[in-house]
Amino acid sequence: MDAFLQQLPALLGVVIGALGSYLALVRSDQARFRREEAARWEERRLAVYSDYARSVKKTVTVTYRVAAALGCGTHPDPLPLDEAKPLLAEANDGRDPSGEALLMLGSVEVVDQARAWVVTVMERYVREGQRDPESWQALLARQRAGREGYYTAVREDLGLPPGHSARWRLPVTEPVPPQR
Repeated sequence: MDAFLQQLPALLGVVIGALGSYLALVRSDQARFRREEAARWEERRLAVYSDYARSVKKTVTVTYRVAAALGCGTHPDPLPLDEAKPLLAEANDGRDPSGEALLMLGSVEVVDQARAWVVTVMERYVREGQRDPESWQALLARQRAGREGYYTAVREDLGLPPGHSARWRLPVTEPVPPQR
């Protein structure tokens, strides 16, 4: 019995050390699991945000083409409204599922900005056949501001640094003189 009592402090030290190692390992695994889970949700939100932007952009591109056909825009591939109607319907049908996913996974700010962007999409303008280049340019500026607000909200939600405004400044080119 004396030998057991002499070894008892060492045995208690081993038991306490093993218990401490086990608890440290469990806490470490829990923290890693939470980090990995947060990363998975962040990846899902990024995919939802990207899908939604792509679906809105499809409608925007079709409206650019129709506006060019109406004489308001400068898209290189003008498209008459009659030919654009099925493309607009397809773009709207594609936007519905991505919009629902956005509502489920998006932050309040991102969803609000998405709404502000989509309501400025110029579909109604081109469906009505308007031909006022000045009002088209104003609508175009509002749509671009809506898109910029959406991307800003997405970056803030995902903890990304500020990004590009997507307002491309094209270099002014001098006309090439005709060759003789």
